[in-house]
Amino acid sequence: MEFGFGIPMRGLLATPENLAVLCRHGEELGFTYVSVSDHIVIPREINSRYPYSESGEFGGGGTGECLEQLTVLSFLAGRTSSLRLLTSVMVLPYRSLVHVAKILASIDVLSGGRLTLGCGVGWMQEEFEAIGAPPFEERGAVGSEYIRALKELWTSDDPEFAGEYCSFSNITFSPKPAQRPHPPIWVGGESNPAMRRAAFLGDGWYPIGSNPRFPLRTPDQFSRAVERLHRYAEDGDRDPETIDLAFSAGWYDERTAVTSTEGGRLSLTGSPEQISADISAFAEVGVRHMMLNFQEPTLHETQERMSYFANEIAPLVQE
Repeated sequence: MEFGFGIPMRGLLATPENLAVLCRHGEELGFTYVSVSDHIVIPREINSRYPYSESGEFGGGGTGECLEQLTVLSFLAGRTSSLRLLTSVMVLPYRSLVHVAKILASIDVLSGGRLTLGCGVGWMQEEFEAIGAPPFEERGAVGSEYIRALKELWTSDDPEFAGEYCSFSNITFSPKPAQRPHPPIWVGGESNPAMRRAAFLGDGWYPIGSNPRFPLRTPDQFSRAVERLHRYAEDGDRDPETIDLAFSAGWYDERTAVTSTEGGRLSLTGSPEQISADISAFAEVGVRHMMLNFQEPTLHETQERMSYFANEIAPLVQE
């Protein structure tokens, strides 16, 4: 199992110095991934339902402050040496396709081939409208087309694409990404359309477990979802075993055993022995990469939680 941690994109911890310290600390502890979230602007009024809370309220607004994802990745590429740089996730319709393909390829080259593209199609209609993105209602079609176009730009010597949302021909796209055939593309989302997109187009599926409409908080829930993912892959004449499985579990808590909504202990909470057994169970159903939330109000507290996991819990995981 490979583990990752997220970094703050707003607030007092989101400074160049703190981000660099957290990433160096993560590398020293043996983490594989640093994940970077994606918002370009935070509208003052949000009526869209946030998919990953029971209330549907988005708690990440506050002052509206947010660093830009790809800029932060570029910064981290120069401040790290071994961490893989994960977009978690990049909202595909937010940026011009050819331009973002160039930025991502450049990050992969400059980082020595350490980019992983986690991608999705977004949930906040107000942000789509604020930045002039394609119509919110068409975001699924946009996302699928953009993934196909990215692959064309990253792998073809004479890239050419004619789609509804992007088109290009008679261009040279160079340099290509350092990774061949291209950086891994993990498709996020838990809905049936998102899972079909992962099955047809992704190198991996990267869901968040806390979506109340599509809960994946237990290994059994995740296993049943993977069965559905594999059926979609077979429908597309694809070997299901070629789809990598990653997982974002932002509710991880080593400080207390949290009670689940169904009763009993919530997975990935409690003692080191309980949490490591949960992680081992997720590994048994195919999860190979797990992102966890260690963020606290201060840098020291965040580092302490990362250290505790790396030193006390990760060594107990049975794979």
